[in-house]
Amino acid sequence: MARTWDVTVYVFASHDAAGHDDVTKAHAVLATSGGATVDGYGRADDDETRAARCAAAPDDHAVAAAAGALRDLARRLLGEAEDLAGTEPDEPARARRPA
Repeated sequence: MARTWDVTVYVFASHDAAGHDDVTKAHAVLATSGGATVDGYGRADDDETRAARCAAAPDDHAVAAAAGALRDLARRLLGEAEDLAGTEPDEPARARRPA
């Protein structure tokens, strides 16, 4: 039986805590067909050096923030799977499978 899981990535501009630099942030949400959710977060600082490199591609900040959020989401999802399987994150994959 196939299950559909949806991932939504929200990307938005913000200011850092000190209010000095602009920051592009992303929030990724995985929603299972059963109603469970897992969140991931990412960010890309919009400093002058990066802005100069990204002048030709202004969406680079959004892409970097989204990639970070998806990476964090994947890390958290693996952690959930390991919790359900009763394994430790640093165990080799072959050691997690029952013999």
